[in-house]
Amino acid sequence: MKTHLGIALVLLTLPAAPLTAAPFTYYTSLSGPAEAPPNASPGTGWGFVTIDSEANTMRVQAIFSGLIGLVSVAHIHVINGPNDGNTSDTAGPVATRTPTFLGFPSGVTAGNYDATFDTLDASTYNNPSWINGSAALNPNLTPVEAAELELFEGIREGRAYLNIHSNVFPGGEIRGFLQPVPEPGTAWLALGALALAGLRKLRR
Repeated sequence: MKTHLGIALVLLTLPAAPLTAAPFTYYTSLSGPAEAPPNASPGTGWGFVTIDSEANTMRVQAIFSGLIGLVSVAHIHVINGPNDGNTSDTAGPVATRTPTFLGFPSGVTAGNYDATFDTLDASTYNNPSWINGSAALNPNLTPVEAAELELFEGIREGRAYLNIHSNVFPGGEIRGFLQPVPEPGTAWLALGALALAGLRKLRR
């Protein structure tokens, strides 16, 4: 768990984004009961996504542990957006790279992740599904610009969730909807709890 504690402490340096300027940081807690349908996995985790529409980047940070299954894939889904065939549920199509984030830990029950993506690079997305669907909704933009717009809007509007799938739960073992970090205190409380959890597991 030293690695988990390390990433938690690194994340403590992440500032909450002001509401008037880029970049914007969003966070989520990940759990089985938050899945659709809910499950009883004891797995937990935290995710942070920082989007910058000026630099055209998206940073994804995650830490997780206690999964029942072994990680198979992980990505961001968006509901009520491009190619969502059922807008009445809380599940949506994959927006980011398939089958998984580049370099995301696989075959494990615990791990951490930190990567930054170029949001004007087609390989960042579920290509061609997300790109084509986004382009159809935004004909005045290039396909990749449309893909970025739809992803960023989905995150800003609370329609995006981070999902970690496993071999036991192919549809997703733990997930959480991304929400804005409202103030620095909230981020410090959340990340402090994460660091404390890492310390407890390290003692064990």
